[in-house]
Amino acid sequence: MAVHTAITEGEARTVLAEYDTLGLLGIEGVAGGSVNSNFALVTQGGRIFLRVYEEQGRTGAEHETALLERLATAGVPTPPPIRRRDRGLVSSVRGKPAALFPWRAGTMRCQASVTAADARRVGRALACVHVAGQAEAPYPGRFEFSDLQRRLDRIDAEGGPDWTSVVPSLRTALADAHASRHAGLPRGLVHGDLFRDQVLWRADGEIAALLDFESACDGTFAFDLMVTVLAWCFGDRFDANLARSMAEGYQSERALSAAERDGLAAEGRFAALRFAITRITDFSLRARSADGTVRPITRDWRRFMARFEELGTLGADGLRHVLGV
Repeated sequence: MAVHTAITEGEARTVLAEYDTLGLLGIEGVAGGSVNSNFALVTQGGRIFLRVYEEQGRTGAEHETALLERLATAGVPTPPPIRRRDRGLVSSVRGKPAALFPWRAGTMRCQASVTAADARRVGRALACVHVAGQAEAPYPGRFEFSDLQRRLDRIDAEGGPDWTSVVPSLRTALADAHASRHAGLPRGLVHGDLFRDQVLWRADGEIAALLDFESACDGTFAFDLMVTVLAWCFGDRFDANLARSMAEGYQSERALSAAERDGLAAEGRFAALRFAITRITDFSLRARSADGTVRPITRDWRRFMARFEELGTLGADGLRHVLGV
């Protein structure tokens, strides 16, 4: 359950008072996501989605909500934030920024249920984000090479003996992956985290909404495509049918350049390490409580190391063959 900050009905009513909405009937925590606290506010006019930003300050929340409004206006299937009576986009709950969004009904795909048609639609939607965001000013990301190096420092300092042999190999892999990335690849606004739990599906098989632009920033489009391929098209190894369908969907909206096609493997290896490292800091290190109790790890970093190794085995030409590019 993605509820890190529990709120009362009274607090929810205080937020709603700043909007042109009907009365609150109830509040429900929303499962899904890992960073923010999400709620369904049940009102007399229907459901409304409330997000409480746990890691971003007000400036970050204002940037994200304004971006979502622009993307929705440009045709990206993402719900735009609801404006307050004062025309602002961000409210406050317990000192944390919060925003309201229209409720979008839909389901999420498990890995076993993803079809080639789904992968094609996701690829096309990702390309629409890249095209729609071309006018966006560059916004720095939180998972650049230096950021990941600092996370490795933290693992080294806080992880204890379990990570003594792991951190040096991750440092070497990260440095090599960073050095192998192609300079000058086309870049712009990227989603950065378009996993299966970030896409809602309608009953007719169309996408109802792209969610959670928390990691949206300036980056290479090839990196963003490979993040999405790794998230949707890999079980125990690459599903070539899904991967090729996703690449086809992407290129139906935005063609990859020759340099991008050559650079996909390097971008993918860096992407795999990005998620392996952040899963260690965000899940593995947090799994052990102060009393020594170890909670189950819901997102295993080793699954992304398996992707990293598979990309190394395939090489640039092998990946291009899998993707059909």
